[in-house]
Amino acid sequence: MRHSWQKPMRTRLFLAFALLIGTRGSAASAQERKVAQVKGVDNSKMGPYRALAQHIYSDFQKGDVAAAAEMGRVLERLWDKAEDYGGDTALSKTNHKLFEEIDKAMDEFLTPLWEAKGKPPDAAKVKAAYNHYPETLKLAA
Repeated sequence: MRHSWQKPMRTRLFLAFALLIGTRGSAASAQERKVAQVKGVDNSKMGPYRALAQHIYSDFQKGDVAAAAEMGRVLERLWDKAEDYGGDTALSKTNHKLFEEIDKAMDEFLTPLWEAKGKPPDAAKVKAAYNHYPETLKLAA
């Protein structure tokens, strides 16, 4: 039996994966050229992670903590697949210290969403962690 939420979630998962794949081959250093955007997503290696975080935070702001937590798992899995186990170009291989810093910032943002069980997490804490996460992603530019 299909649930009504499955189709939108599959669409979101597909879009998240497409964002990640679409930017993997276009990595250029910030010194070489200004980072362009495609439909509001930075056309950089870190752009898809930033875009997913924006959607997650938007869901949280709308009061849909369950959707935010679910998409947080998607963000975490995409990050791990590409930047931890993604081969020679994975950030964990090219700059392990920065990988750890970004991974920690992502966990600080997502953990309150994952641990919310029946009550919303502290909005100020989530906002502060959300604001910090994209800043750490900029370090990888």
